[in-house]
Amino acid sequence: MRAPSPGRSLAGILRAIGLATLALLSISTFPVISFAQEAPRNFLFLGGDDPEDHAALLQREDIEGAQVVYNWRGLEPSEGEYDFAAIERDLATLEAFDRELFVQLQDRFFLPQARWLPDYLLEEEIYAGGLARQADTAGEGPDGSGWVAMQWQPALRARFQALLDALAERFDGRIAGINLPETSTDLDLDNPPPGFSCDSYFAATMENLAHARQAFAASPVVQYVNFWPCEWDNDHDYMGRIFAMAEERQIGLGGPDIVPHRRAQEKNSYPFFNAYRERLPLVAMAVQQPTLTYIDPQTGEPFTRAAITAYAQDHLGVDVIFWTIEAPWLQENGSQ
Repeated sequence: MRAPSPGRSLAGILRAIGLATLALLSISTFPVISFAQEAPRNFLFLGGDDPEDHAALLQREDIEGAQVVYNWRGLEPSEGEYDFAAIERDLATLEAFDRELFVQLQDRFFLPQARWLPDYLLEEEIYAGGLARQADTAGEGPDGSGWVAMQWQPALRARFQALLDALAERFDGRIAGINLPETSTDLDLDNPPPGFSCDSYFAATMENLAHARQAFAASPVVQYVNFWPCEWDNDHDYMGRIFAMAEERQIGLGGPDIVPHRRAQEKNSYPFFNAYRERLPLVAMAVQQPTLTYIDPQTGEPFTRAAITAYAQDHLGVDVIFWTIEAPWLQENGSQ
């Protein structure tokens, strides 16, 4: 295991400085927090896996930490009662390996049976059912392909922000960062869920992001932004406005997929990542398992690690890449 290198661990630096110093900073100043460097840092994307199960990969010299997904239900089993044991366990495991933890807080799910919100949000009338069904975009059948929390409902959004506050109180300065899930969702816009509108969805996302940034004074906050419901090619200026806000308030941005030159992304988030590549404090993006299926038109083969990294660094300004453990170069004999 390598010895810690000076300046490598943001969380370690912040602990050394002490949170008392951070308290002297005015929230309105939004201090710059950056991973800025020449090449992206490599983290593992573990989904909901236990980091201990991937100890060998985590101790590779070229891996600096892990991103783990935590769903809302697992963190708040009952109203206002929080259970952060899973995060504490994963953080302890990674610290034992001299690695860092990036938390992904999940409020949307991609299987019909995945309804992972606390029961009170699903049952109490004030929350209007808690979840909205995502459309059947992948042929899963009449029950749809998953669910998304109805963040556009003010009462539910208030509970999400309370969760953010509780997470910040426990983990700010201890974790490498926290990211909110992607902006994309597949709602049936012809039959929208209660209270939904394109603008209310956008406004709720922006409000939650601003709240997260205020709650976390030390650990970076990243919003995954890829597509917006109702928007294409920034025709509502949703994409333009979230990037402008991220620059102003020093919020990180990212996304679930790095796919070089893919048209859909090039008509949505990618041009903004390129334009803002020197202006955001942190850009963190993932290479998840579906990304591995895309074909490089120049070679007729799946994109290599080198091709993905070059595009991420040179075109998108990525500082951190979260790699699926299935990436060939992470396999025992993989080199690409």
